[in-house]
Amino acid sequence: MIEAIYSFFADPNIQWVLFGTMLLGLTGGVLSVFAVLRQQSLLGDVIAHAALPGICLSYLLFGIKSVPLFLGGALVSGLLAGWLIQVIVRHSKLRQDAALAIVLSVFFGLGLMLLTYIQQLPNGNQAGLSRFLFGQAASLIASDVRLIAICALVTAVVVILFFEQWKTLCFDPIFAASIGMPVKMLHFLLTALIVVIVIIGIQIAGVVLVAALLITPAMSARYWSQSLASMIWLSALFGCLAGLLGTVTSVVLGDIPTGPVIILYGAIIFLLSLLLAPGKGLLMGGRRS
Repeated sequence: MIEAIYSFFADPNIQWVLFGTMLLGLTGGVLSVFAVLRQQSLLGDVIAHAALPGICLSYLLFGIKSVPLFLGGALVSGLLAGWLIQVIVRHSKLRQDAALAIVLSVFFGLGLMLLTYIQQLPNGNQAGLSRFLFGQAASLIASDVRLIAICALVTAVVVILFFEQWKTLCFDPIFAASIGMPVKMLHFLLTALIVVIVIIGIQIAGVVLVAALLITPAMSARYWSQSLASMIWLSALFGCLAGLLGTVTSVVLGDIPTGPVIILYGAIIFLLSLLLAPGKGLLMGGRRS
């Protein structure tokens, strides 16, 4: 039994996928706390769906199958979507939820149209673009994991440096502005980190499901924590645990996409938190939070 477990985790391919999904779950868990508290969790959904036309345009412009180019196009498209949301909110009477819905629908519709066009080209089916819809964690290689590790390190440093400012911004944005905090800069920095993590996560969970990485860990941690710091630690732990369990389950069962399984485990952790968290869980005499 021990030898079987050792041989399982000794496989280099499994190691890269496992490290990558756990690191992404951890990083997404940290950012999900601020995204949820700032009511920006749906921004991740918009960015993910808006990335699809950027991926398709990268292939049409360069004509080669290159994951860095695809992710670069996704990043540009995602940043453009985030900028358009802010423009719509500032210069129209639409609320943010309406702006989010409009941008998501337009960009995702454009992405599906371009994807259909590419698949009709002579070599379109060989581009591998359809895997970005639902992700393909098994394709992770060492360079991908190193990129995720760098993003995780940068996220940790930024959170430590701006913890107090983001804490004030999350719970009392009016007070933060009144004491001269650079609210716009802090908001942009958080948004930029969310965009980067979402774009990287597309390779694992796909544009359809990656936004769950910015929702379920924080919502689960909220039931177990009494402070922002503990919520961040627990959210990171839950995200990392979902990545671990999802990857192992996917490999053991075989031919099951890793990304959706990770999201499913995140939902299971949330359900258990909703029911069993001391003082807050529905089955533990809890109250609504």
